[in-house]
Amino acid sequence: MNSEARRQAMARLLTERRIGTQRALLSALRREGFHATQATLSRDLVRLGARRVSRPDGAWYEVDGGAAAQRAEALRGLVLGLSCNGSLAVIRTAVGAASAVARAIDDARLPEVLGTIAGDDTIFVAPAAGVTPRRLAARLGGVLGVEGEGRGARSGGRGRLGLP
Repeated sequence: MNSEARRQAMARLLTERRIGTQRALLSALRREGFHATQATLSRDLVRLGARRVSRPDGAWYEVDGGAAAQRAEALRGLVLGLSCNGSLAVIRTAVGAASAVARAIDDARLPEVLGTIAGDDTIFVAPAAGVTPRRLAARLGGVLGVEGEGRGARSGGRGRLGLP
């Protein structure tokens, strides 16, 4: 079975029930016929925009299926590249699109993002306290559908900007 089918199964499982650990998610996926390593599972969780939330009645993974995530998906084709340095993540967009993409990031209220500053075709994204720029870039790459984590890395070009 392919990775897209696995991610769809993950999203369904996380929507249908409260799963608090990656080990429990791996077990649920195996019962459905999917096999993955913990590293693959972690990457899939990032691509899905899943996050572990803590509530008074427990902690579990949630998949954001709200309007902010849908808006970010709609803007994915406008993102041309993603890189980071020692302090910030930098997103390159089509000319005139930076403000709309930054607004979608702000509206998504990602816990890894402290804030954004948008120009015409460039966005500076500051990581929240305790979040490394590399981790921020990985999270943004998952949400925006581009690769580019790491110091000075960029997306693989326009051909890599499809939806996950």
